[in-house]
Amino acid sequence: MVSSTASDPLLWHFFDPATSTFTHIVACPRTRRAAVIDPVHDFEPRSARFSTHSADQVMSLIRDESLVLEWILETHAHADHVSAAPLLQEALGGKIGIGEGIRAVQRTFSSVFDLDTSFRSDGSQFDRLFLSGDQFRLGELAVEVLSTPGHTLDSIAYLVGKHAFIGDTLFPPEYGTARCDFPGGDAGTLYDTIQTLHQLPAETLLHFCHDYPSDGSEPTEQVTVARSRSTNVHCNVATTRREFVTLRQARDETLASPQLLIPAVQLNIAAGRLPAPAHNGVVYLKTPINVIGRPVG
Repeated sequence: MVSSTASDPLLWHFFDPATSTFTHIVACPRTRRAAVIDPVHDFEPRSARFSTHSADQVMSLIRDESLVLEWILETHAHADHVSAAPLLQEALGGKIGIGEGIRAVQRTFSSVFDLDTSFRSDGSQFDRLFLSGDQFRLGELAVEVLSTPGHTLDSIAYLVGKHAFIGDTLFPPEYGTARCDFPGGDAGTLYDTIQTLHQLPAETLLHFCHDYPSDGSEPTEQVTVARSRSTNVHCNVATTRREFVTLRQARDETLASPQLLIPAVQLNIAAGRLPAPAHNGVVYLKTPINVIGRPVG
C-alpha cells in the first residue's frame, strides 16, 4: 500500500495466479472514494463453473477499509480472464468504465460469436466510455485517461498522480510487451503507445495487469518508467520501431490463444455480464469452430 499526501492515492493490489492478473484498488486518502481496476471473476474452464474468491477478496478489503466504490475500471476487454465488474457493482455500487474503442471490439466479436440482435455494439453495457484525455475525480484525486492502442483497439491507461495503470501494454522488463495478434492489434501502434508511456516522468510507476513469474518467484506489480525505458527486453530506449515490429510479429506467431479467450471475450464485451438463460434456465456460451486462434500441435 502507498500513502503519502492528499494528492497521492491509497493503493492495494491483488494477484490471481490462475490468470496471472493484477487487480488494483485506488482510493482517495481523505474521502475514501475508490476505484477497482481490472477485477477478476474466477472461471474454471473444464467444469465451466464460476466462483467469486478473487472478487470476494476485493470486496472484503473495500468494506474493511470503509471505502466507497465509485468506479469499476477496465483497461480493455480482456481475453485472459472474465471481468467481475457486475459482481462488484451489484454488491457495492459504482460505475463501470472502459475505453470508447470497445464499440469496435464489440462489432468484431458479435460477428465472431454470432450474437443475436439483442446484443448492442454501441458500448451501452458500460456506464462510461472514455476518450483519451478525459479526466474525472476520485474524491480529491484527479484521474486522467490515456489511449494505449496496439494490443487491442479499446486499450486505455489510467493516470493518478505518479501512478499509471497500463493494462496489457507493457509487462515487467524481463518479460517484455503485450501481444498484438488479436483483432485490431498492431505492433507498430503498440510501439508508438510504449513511446508515449516511456515519455512520462521517469519516476512514474507503471502498474501492470499481468506478470508471469518463474516458479517460486514473486510477481512484479510495478516498475518505474526509467527502468522500463532502459531495460524492457522487447522495447527499450535503443529499440527502433522496425526492430520492435519484427520481433513482436515473430513472437506472436508462436503464441497459443489464451486459455479463457472464448468465454472471456464473449462476456467482457458485455461488461462481464452473462447472457440471458435459455428456455431451460441454463446459461450458455458459444464456441465458434475453426475461427479463433491457431491450430495447436
